Amino acid sequence: MKLEPIEEERPDLDELDRKLLAIVQEEFPLTSRPFLTLGEILGASEDEVISRAKRLKNEGVIRRIGPILDMRRLGCSGVLVALPVSDERMDEVADVVNGYQEISHNYLRPNETEYNMWFTISASQKRIDEILSEIKDKTGLDQLILPTKRIFKIGVRFEIPE
Repeated sequence: MKLEPIEEERPDLDELDRKLLAIVQEEFPLTSRPFLTLGEILGASEDEVISRAKRLKNEGVIRRIGPILDMRRLGCSGVLVALPVSDERMDEVADVVNGYQEISHNYLRPNETEYNMWFTISASQKRIDEILSEIKDKTGLDQLILPTKRIFKIGVRFEIPE
C-alpha cells in the first residue's frame, strides 16, 4: 500500500461563513440555544446558522464542536503511543486503534524510521493499561509508550482565509 497525500479542494466561504468560524473557534456560546445566540451576533437566523454549520461540517471545515475537558481534573491521565506498522497492515491496525473512544489524534508519520502510527489515550490508568494490552493482543506490535509528564496548553486561533 502506497500512501499518497490527500489533495483537498478549498471550500467556497463567504463573509458570514468566515465570521461564524471565527466566533465558534474563540468561544462557543454556552446557552440553551447556542445557534440562536450565534445568529444574533452575526445578524442571521438560528436556522441559517445551523444550516451553515452543518454544511461546513459536511465539507470537513468543522471537524467537531464540543468541549475540551481537563482530563486530569477528572482523575484521568494520558499517554502518547507509537506503533511500528507496515504499509500492508496500516488499515487493519488503524481500525483496531480507532475502535476505542478513549483514543484521539491517531495519525501516520510516514517519514519516521520505525514507529510511524501515533495516537493519544486519555483515560484512567487502569483503562489505559487495558487498552494497551488489548491493542498488543490484537496487533502483536511493539508499543512505544510516552506518559504525559507535564501539560503545556496553548491557545490556538486559526486565521480564516479570504
